[in-house]
Amino acid sequence: MTDITRILVVDDEPDVEALITQRFRHAIRKGELEFIFAHDGIEALEMLENDNDVEMVLSDINMPRMDGLTLLAKLNELHHELKTIIISAYGDMENIRTAMNCGAFDFVTKPIAFADLEATIQKTLVHLNEFKELQSQRNEAQLARAALSRYFSPNVVKSLTDGSDLLKPGGERQEATFLFTDLTGFTKLVEATPTDITIDLLNHYIDNVANIIFAHEGTVMKVVGDAIQAIFGAPVAQTDHAERAVVCALEVDNFAQKYSASWQKKGINLGATRIGINTGDAIIGNFGGNSFFDYTAYGDAVNVAARLETANKLLGTRICISQTVVDNIENFCGRPIGKLKLAGKSNTVTAYEPLNEQQASTPEVQAYREAHDLLAIGDLSARQAFAALVSKMPDDPLALFHLQRSLVGATDVEIDATAK
Repeated sequence: MTDITRILVVDDEPDVEALITQRFRHAIRKGELEFIFAHDGIEALEMLENDNDVEMVLSDINMPRMDGLTLLAKLNELHHELKTIIISAYGDMENIRTAMNCGAFDFVTKPIAFADLEATIQKTLVHLNEFKELQSQRNEAQLARAALSRYFSPNVVKSLTDGSDLLKPGGERQEATFLFTDLTGFTKLVEATPTDITIDLLNHYIDNVANIIFAHEGTVMKVVGDAIQAIFGAPVAQTDHAERAVVCALEVDNFAQKYSASWQKKGINLGATRIGINTGDAIIGNFGGNSFFDYTAYGDAVNVAARLETANKLLGTRICISQTVVDNIENFCGRPIGKLKLAGKSNTVTAYEPLNEQQASTPEVQAYREAHDLLAIGDLSARQAFAALVSKMPDDPLALFHLQRSLVGATDVEIDATAK
C-alpha cells in the first residue's frame, strides 16, 4: 500500500486500544494503517465530524450513551461512504445479524481473534480500493462526458461514452452536411463595447446557437470567436443530415434575429448571423492524435460551406445553401439564388435560400421564382419582374440584389462571389 488507511475503533473496553496498537504495530510503522479511538457512538460521531480521512470503522455493539447499532444507523445517514465492521460477543449474534441487515460490511466476534480481525480488515481494504478505482473511473468518465458535451449533442455523447471507438485517432471519408456561422461586424463591436458586456453577449450567443445545433443532433467542431463550425451526419450517421442542418439553420436564424433585436434595444449594434451549408464528402475524424482531441473535417465540401457563408454578405441573405443540400431534402422549401463562382472552385455552385413552409408558399416568393427563371434564360423582362417585386417587397435584399444586377446589364444568374 502507498496511501495510509485511517481506521476509527469505537469500543468502551480500556484494553482494546493497546491490543490493536500492538497487533498492528508493523503496519502502523510502515505507514499503511493508522488507528484512532473513541469510547462510544457519540464520541465517534464527534470525531468524524472533524475528520474526513477515516475510511473504516470498527465498532462494538454494547456501549454507553450510544450503542453500536444506533451508531451504524447514524453512519449510514451521515457517512454512508464508510465501511463498518461490527465487533461483538458471539452470544450476541441476533444483534450482529441486525447490524449486517442494516448495512455493516462485516463482523468479528469477541473475544477478538486478531488473525480473523486482520483478515477482515484486509478484505475490507480490498473492497475500499476497488471502490476507489471505480469512483476514479466514474469521475474520469464524467469529466470526459462533460468535455464531449461541449461539442456533441447528448445522444452522441452517450454513444461515445458507452465505449464507442468513433473518436479514436484518425479519420475516414464520408458524406455529411457542414454548417458555418458568422456574426457580422463583431470585431468592430468588440472594440467599441465594454469587456463585461461583450463577454456576456458572446457567451449567451454561442450557448444558444450550440444548443440549437445539439437539439438537431449536430456536432460543434469548432468555435472561433463568434464563428461556429458544425457537422451533421457524423460521428453518428444520419440519413437526414442535410434536412437537419437546414432546419437547424432556420432556427438559429430566428434566434439570432431576436437576439440582435434585444441588444439593439440596449444600444448595442449586434449584427446579423450569416450561415452557409453544404453537403458532400470529406475526411472526418479525430486528427489530434493520442494527446489532443480535435474532431474535425477536411475537404472541398467543408470549404464550400465556408464560402457560402461568406457569400451571404454579397447577396444580402442570411442563409445560403448548395444544390447538394437541396438534392438530399424531400420537399425542400426555399428559393433559388443563382450559380455562384466561389473562390478556389472551377465550377459554379448552384445556391438557394431556405425558407419555412409559410414563407415559401407566399405569392411574393412565387413571383421571385418566376423572375429568377426569366433571368436564368436571359429574358430581358426579368428586370421589370424584379422591379415590380421590389416595389411590393422593398425589404427583400435578394430581390433587390438581382434587380441591381439586371439594371447594370446582367442577363443570367451566374454571380461572382469570389471576393471575401
